[in-house]
Amino acid sequence: MKVLDLQCRLGHVFEGWFGSEDDFQGQKQRGLVQCPLCADAHIEKRLSAPRLNLGARDPAATTPTVTTPSPVPGAGGAPADAGVLAPALQAAWLELARKIVASTEDVGGRFAQEARRMHHGEVQERAIRGHATPDEALELLEEGIAVLPLALPAAAKETLQ
Repeated sequence: MKVLDLQCRLGHVFEGWFGSEDDFQGQKQRGLVQCPLCADAHIEKRLSAPRLNLGARDPAATTPTVTTPSPVPGAGGAPADAGVLAPALQAAWLELARKIVASTEDVGGRFAQEARRMHHGEVQERAIRGHATPDEALELLEEGIAVLPLALPAAAKETLQ
């Protein structure tokens, strides 16, 4: 089993498990390897160190190394990788997205129509999600119907293995 550190074009870092390098390359070529946060299929391997089990060591003998990102000159001290989500933040976002998916009904492309029906009292109000064009979302807002555009990653809609 190969465990690879992977990254999409937006800088989201995640881990992938594959049977072999050929398995990874084959899945990547077929578009099966996607970022769990943004569904980007342009995935690159990152440098990663293999785990070598060399026997038990005294935990007190190992000292963890802590590094902090260096600031970008002239950027007010912001870290150089401030645009990249930290793994803990990525995990929190994915957990929130899964909660949203679990507690809402997916009405797909009927989102605008269903939101209007609820707004006008034709059907009982409930939490829905779906797809709407930017024009449809703007029309809903102009009609006084509260909507929140939210890009839910595909990984939130299914169980990761």
